[in-house]
Amino acid sequence: MKDVSQKPDSLRVARATATLHAPAACIALLRSGETEKGDPLKTARVAGILAAKRTDELIPLCHPLPIHRADVHYELGETSVRVLAEVQTIGPTGVEMEALTAASLAALTLYDMLKPYAEPDELHIEDCRLERKTGGKSHYRRTLAQVRSAAVVVLSDTVASGAKTDTAGAYVRDALMEAGFDPVEYAVIADDAAVLGNLLQSLVDGGVSLVITVGGTGLGPRDVTVDTVRPLLDVEIPGIMETARAFGQKRMPFAMLSRGVAGYVRDTLVVTFPGSRGGASESLAATLPGLIHLLETGRTGGRHPGGYGESA
Repeated sequence: MKDVSQKPDSLRVARATATLHAPAACIALLRSGETEKGDPLKTARVAGILAAKRTDELIPLCHPLPIHRADVHYELGETSVRVLAEVQTIGPTGVEMEALTAASLAALTLYDMLKPYAEPDELHIEDCRLERKTGGKSHYRRTLAQVRSAAVVVLSDTVASGAKTDTAGAYVRDALMEAGFDPVEYAVIADDAAVLGNLLQSLVDGGVSLVITVGGTGLGPRDVTVDTVRPLLDVEIPGIMETARAFGQKRMPFAMLSRGVAGYVRDTLVVTFPGSRGGASESLAATLPGLIHLLETGRTGGRHPGGYGESA
């Protein structure tokens, strides 16, 4: 199965349809609900909902997901019935397969209940398709629409001295490049407040859009990042690092100890990540969609779908 442990949860909805073609007499039975096996539409609706809830048992590589809502509706024509299935979850991966399975099983149930009233060549199912999905990376982008500059600043006495190789900052740098940031400056400095303050001032003066520091967010005497960055912030954005800590806490019990802060220094967004490889990668996984959204719409007053004054 695909590893989705580094994907943040989001509200995900999928809608799928399938069409059963049948003689007009069979469609009349659907409308009346009178067959020897009972009401086909009601029975197929239950079958579709159950199928959505058990998709991971039917399709080998599907992840088990909490199904928060599943429903099946119908559009009846003269010689066809269109099955519409919609499934909703809050999770790290989508419910497309759950919606498709629900539509398929509901259509198959209708087929089964109508087959005593038609010849085999008079019944057929076709056009099972995904009609729409929302949530996840298709809805909350993890790549920039336009190129912006960024910088990654690693704070570590041991890395700066050459005693240790940086992996956390390098991961963040490479991930930002994949997300469309260019150029992405990269620097390794010792845990020195004065050096960090001067470097941040230089990056802000240079108009860098995003600065991510890696390291120095803990409680040790040399963890100076937060104490250096916080006084520089013109606008603090607590939710960024709250999100990162909440995401990390579900994966290891020490994420709550990070003191990271985030906010704007003039027009530069500054975010402070932990220095461990896991802490940095998890923080970026949790916050990247929000960082991209903020850089593209927030500080500059940009409008976005679903924002105040706009329909979702």
